Amino acid sequence: MLFPQTSKIEYKERKYRNLIEGKDLIPFQVKEAESDLYIRANQELSFYTQQMLSNFRGQIESYIDSHPTFKSTLLPYSQDKKAPEIIKSMIYTTALCGVGPMAAVAGAIAEFVGKELLNYSSEVIVENGGDIFIKSNKVRKVSIFAGSSPFSQRIILKIEAKENYIGICTSSGMVGPSLSFGQADAVTVISDSVLLADSAATAVGNIINTRKDIEKGLIYAQKIKGVKGIVIIKDDKMGLWGDINFTVIK
Repeated sequence: MLFPQTSKIEYKERKYRNLIEGKDLIPFQVKEAESDLYIRANQELSFYTQQMLSNFRGQIESYIDSHPTFKSTLLPYSQDKKAPEIIKSMIYTTALCGVGPMAAVAGAIAEFVGKELLNYSSEVIVENGGDIFIKSNKVRKVSIFAGSSPFSQRIILKIEAKENYIGICTSSGMVGPSLSFGQADAVTVISDSVLLADSAATAVGNIINTRKDIEKGLIYAQKIKGVKGIVIIKDDKMGLWGDINFTVIK
């Protein structure tokens, strides 16, 4: 395993995959090692997706082989002008959030694969362990899975991504195998960059230990350039900030 599964969402059951509205699109799944992509598009594109996934994973794995600190550090990593574009993007976005570059690996795969698929399909939804790339001609509804919180699957985000793609990423300290220094049930970030949404969700999730930390998390998120909106859920409390269109299921 050259880089870890970064899903902050329950991996085995993957219940959250039924929380993304998109039955009008054709679904397919592509896997390689820890990467498990669930994709919806105008046509079945698993052959091309497998090639893209292998390519981008290979770039990350090769860079880790020659720069092992890139994988292990929990701090921002120095930019490398000679690195592949996906590596540069991971370094840049995680530095904005004050976390290590691998905090953006799932979002990076989702975004780079998603952008390539737009060459074959006008609408693309890529989900990689709870990190989502969306480019759609219609408003899509995405539920937030928040473990045992009473808000779990009751918060429905309405995502409009007609002009540009949108990233929606969720981090949790309560479910999923990934490293988090916090105890949030869910921190969901919306951004024009899937990598930034992934990085910011991790960074904010690290500081949420009790319900009292929600306000602190919202303030921190507002300081991260590129964050459009955030939802923080801890137990029976929820905090929101930014450009978020949502409904609550009673």
